[in-house]
Amino acid sequence: MAKIYTLTFAPSLDSATLTPQIYPEGKLRCSAPVFEPGGGGINVARAITFLGGKATALFPAGGATGEHLVSLLADEQVPVKTIEAQDWTRQNLHVHVESSGEQYRFVMPGAALTDDEFRLLEEQVLAIEADSLLVISGSLPPGVNVSRLVQLIKSAQQHGIRCVVDSSGEALAAALEVGNIELVKPNLKELSALVQRDLTQPDDVREAAQEIVRSGKALRVVVSLGPQGALAVDSENCVQVVPPPVKSQSTVGAGDSMVGAITLKLAENASLEEMVRYGVAAGSAATINQGTRLCSRENTHKIYDYLCRS
Repeated sequence: MAKIYTLTFAPSLDSATLTPQIYPEGKLRCSAPVFEPGGGGINVARAITFLGGKATALFPAGGATGEHLVSLLADEQVPVKTIEAQDWTRQNLHVHVESSGEQYRFVMPGAALTDDEFRLLEEQVLAIEADSLLVISGSLPPGVNVSRLVQLIKSAQQHGIRCVVDSSGEALAAALEVGNIELVKPNLKELSALVQRDLTQPDDVREAAQEIVRSGKALRVVVSLGPQGALAVDSENCVQVVPPPVKSQSTVGAGDSMVGAITLKLAENASLEEMVRYGVAAGSAATINQGTRLCSRENTHKIYDYLCRS
């Protein structure tokens, strides 16, 4: 089984709270906050850990918020490799309104990374064993441009590291231009932007994903489709998995849970169908929870078993 690492350029310390109702200017009385680790790659590593696998999270950590983040990951038994950053790790806020069921997500900009800090992260990446999987997930913080990301992916591939990319916009497009990406997971909007056309007809999504694979940009494309699950393609197969109806409490963490589950199956050399089925199960399991909680192993396996029978 291949070793798994995740890389997060813009980690966060996430706090979640409840308030009876929300309105301007007045004092909004909230419940005691619950703190959890945040950031794309970090959540992917956590999801893999919750599912019984192992993934090491690489990220910069700065100030008291960075220390708190590292401590929380230690409590969850997620292995980490960090570099010390000058700027404090950002803190995000998630508010659930009890009267309406609405969610508000206040997302701060990532802490800036200096050239030296990026170089230290790159050194950690290039020390990874050949044939390992590296999941690069999340946004780029101030101080890191797309060309630095491209060079890091090229260097990692030259060292035999297999890259999985879950990003958006310019960063995702630039990563795919490097080529030979092990797996990407765009949503419908992101896929449309990648192929530069609207995807409105039933076969449009499949054809767009296959176009990316045929071009050599990625070996596998998994398109997340929200309540419709996910569609996955590689050079030989096309699979769509639709999840069972579940009562959704929160979509926060569903995408990271899906990527974690898919990567875990990829590390086990599972089939494309197994990967996407397990990924959809984990993503659905995450939506059952309120706040920022990710998938649980119990709920994921219940949904996965259901999908295997259906």
